[in-house]
Amino acid sequence: MRVSVLFSIFLLCFLQVIWATPSNAQSMVIQKVVVGLKNESLPRAFRLIEQQTSFRFFYRSSDIKGINNLTLTAKSRTIEETLQELLKGTLLTFRQLDNSILIEKLIQSNYQIRGRIVDGNHNPISMAGIKLIFDNRIIERATSDIGGSFLLQPTRKGNWLIIISAPGMDSLSISVMLAEKSSIELEDIVLGAHINKLNDVIIVGKRAYIEQKIDRTVINVGSLISNDGANALEVLEKSPGVVLDASGNISFKGKAGVLVLIDGKQTYLSGTNLAGYLKSLPSSALDQIELMDNPPAKYDAGGNSGVINIKTKKSKIQGFNGALSGSFTQAHYGQTNESVNLNYRKNKVNLFSNLSYSLNHTFRKLDLGRNYFNADGSLKSAFEQTQYIQPYSNAFNGKIGLDYYLSPTTTWGFVLTGLFSPGKTKNPSINNLFNGDNQLINIVTADNTSKGSFNNKGINVNYSHQFDSLGSGLTFDIDYINYGSKNEQSFLNRTYASDQALTNSSKIISDLPTDIDILSFKTDYTHPFKKNAKIDAGLKSSYVNTDNAANYYNVIDGTGIPDYNLSNRFLYQENINAAYVNFSKSYRRLVFQTGMRLENTNAKGHQLGNSKQADSSFTRHYTNLFPTAYLSYKLDSTGTTTLVLSYGKRIGRPFYQDLNPFITISDPFTYSSGNPYLQPQFSNNYKLTYNYKSIFSGSIYYYYINDLQNEVIRQQGNIFIDGTGNIGKANYIGASLNVNVEIRKWWFLSTYAQVFKNRFRGDLFGNYLDQSSTFGEINMTNQFTFLNGWSAELSGWYITKRAGGQFINFATGQLNAGVQKKILNNKGAIKLNVRDILNTYTADGLTNFLPNANSTFRNRFYQRSFTLGFNYNFGGSANSRKRTAGAAEIEKARIKM
Repeated sequence: MRVSVLFSIFLLCFLQVIWATPSNAQSMVIQKVVVGLKNESLPRAFRLIEQQTSFRFFYRSSDIKGINNLTLTAKSRTIEETLQELLKGTLLTFRQLDNSILIEKLIQSNYQIRGRIVDGNHNPISMAGIKLIFDNRIIERATSDIGGSFLLQPTRKGNWLIIISAPGMDSLSISVMLAEKSSIELEDIVLGAHINKLNDVIIVGKRAYIEQKIDRTVINVGSLISNDGANALEVLEKSPGVVLDASGNISFKGKAGVLVLIDGKQTYLSGTNLAGYLKSLPSSALDQIELMDNPPAKYDAGGNSGVINIKTKKSKIQGFNGALSGSFTQAHYGQTNESVNLNYRKNKVNLFSNLSYSLNHTFRKLDLGRNYFNADGSLKSAFEQTQYIQPYSNAFNGKIGLDYYLSPTTTWGFVLTGLFSPGKTKNPSINNLFNGDNQLINIVTADNTSKGSFNNKGINVNYSHQFDSLGSGLTFDIDYINYGSKNEQSFLNRTYASDQALTNSSKIISDLPTDIDILSFKTDYTHPFKKNAKIDAGLKSSYVNTDNAANYYNVIDGTGIPDYNLSNRFLYQENINAAYVNFSKSYRRLVFQTGMRLENTNAKGHQLGNSKQADSSFTRHYTNLFPTAYLSYKLDSTGTTTLVLSYGKRIGRPFYQDLNPFITISDPFTYSSGNPYLQPQFSNNYKLTYNYKSIFSGSIYYYYINDLQNEVIRQQGNIFIDGTGNIGKANYIGASLNVNVEIRKWWFLSTYAQVFKNRFRGDLFGNYLDQSSTFGEINMTNQFTFLNGWSAELSGWYITKRAGGQFINFATGQLNAGVQKKILNNKGAIKLNVRDILNTYTADGLTNFLPNANSTFRNRFYQRSFTLGFNYNFGGSANSRKRTAGAAEIEKARIKM
């Protein structure tokens, strides 16, 4: 009995303690509910949450009066996420108190915090998310407008926290102390990979390595430590979908002929000259790389492979700074590259320059095989050739410019550029001719040499003015560029019988001068509107004059006799007038951008006649519209995942030299020739992309091309003539994946892979061409960052067998590695790189659709190379400023070098 009483007293006391102790409240940040509404009221939503949880809502009926017709997709969310969706766009806020949720009206504030969010180039960032927090609860949410500006209204004095986030960038935390001042105007808040200190504000931020925007992919160069000490070419090669071949030619997402810009300006260069210039630019001078496979209407419609724009930094610090670099490469022959970048700023004047020198000496072995057949398919004859191609050149490249800051909103700029590249090439070959029984009948040796030079000089005047803080601005550019080249060739051919007896000897010499002048004008205007809208518009006009001559001579008894069958002179003039308008608008989760570009082309070609060739000419006039459209949708409220649908129409105009009908001799059995009747090609490009943060991107593509321009081979007896022709239609359908992930703090992996199916159909010299293939490509870069300034890299790419018009190209790839050590207080670096470790890079294949013939080709570049490099940065580090675009970028891209 006593035990029962004691037990009852103990149980009663225990229950009283339990009842008297407040239980731990559930968290609305963690607990999830499922709420679905269709044109229903806010109290209805509160009741649905209460039915699934122990929370109770408290509010004034007058505060929520009129909030009806709410629609919300039913899915699992936290209570906080659900309320954020329900109260979006209202003047209500919420907070948790134990198991109660209080719905409160925002108090009208007498305090204000104003600011502007910009990127590393001081371009405004629109649609950045902003949270104003006091005492660990969200008081206000805002979004930056199209000019990057925002306004917050704190309710009281004290310590406030502002959290800023933008797609592709890490969040920034800003601490603001409100004391006596009722209004605070913050300095520009720069989202960058460093720490900025403002008055009463501390910002900590880091840009993501890759940002996916509606019309481009942006590579933030400084976001990877392993990019420190690299050059622009090395950084570009790490970019997803970018591949470099042995000659420095750049392909993007499997397509060659990509347009490379520096700060919106064409580089004047291609191949080894472009590669040499990019090697002269240290990564410390780079801000971003923009990859555009479907460029917006602002860019010229020319070019079917997209645009790569390398944006450099402009120093805003006073004084003198710069960078030095040098490297030695040992492949088959030795090569060097040296450069100096200098920048000096004093008050309103900024001077900048780049000087570089490179020695290029390469080696390539080319094997050609051709079989000729009778009408019944039996072998008629055969041809085998081995060439040893050994180009040697020096390149002196210079750029000097001045920016004058007339006012904080107005800048004048002036840039001079120049390149001088003398060189020579030895190209001996051995040619074996066989009969139908595969018996050797003749041997032809060709001792071919050429000597010449290539040079260009250019001047650019640019102006920019910003009308207001929202981003309204006007720019214009005037460009003049002159290209000149000289090429003197000598062909000494000896023919031997099968018994090695000399039967014939001949010598041909040639002089091939070229002169090209380009004058271009361009202006662009940008005007933001309220409610996250913006319009861009611009005009452009360009004028091109080319003068190409081919003077051939047969050398007889030491005297050159003109060969009028091969000699000619070709004059070409072209004027392109363009106008564009581009409109963008964002609304909640939806971003829309559309543009239209009109281009009017007027061309005139004139081939001067001689005693053997008739005078001929042609004129062309055509006007085309090039629409672009982009639609982006955020699949969640934070913009973590997005879908982007895009369309664009492009034009591919011929290279100027490809319109010249004259013959260029490579060897006695191989010529090349231009085509004055070459038509531009047009492509329609469709793409759907899924993005997850900056980590993952997946796309599906469809390209359709009319009047496809492609390399073609035609026969003239036993001579193969290489040129460019319109072969009909081509279509590509494919998919790609891009993954960028930090596996460990010291290991970053970037992988790009794609699979395409292509098909080519059309007329080829009277034969019907129908060829297709399914091929894949993978490009992978591993970057490792270790202690004490050490870093390393392992990269490679591989592409499978694929069709390209008349040709089948076999699989190829390469593996590269490098190691780097930072020295001199991290201002300098020593690098050792090994390229094509396994010596696997080749360019082999076969040529199809030849009447009664077939042909194979085999290239060996011997490009396994070891490079030892050094670079050093001096002076202060630079903040970045975007340089305006030049006016003649697409015209320069149509020049072969």
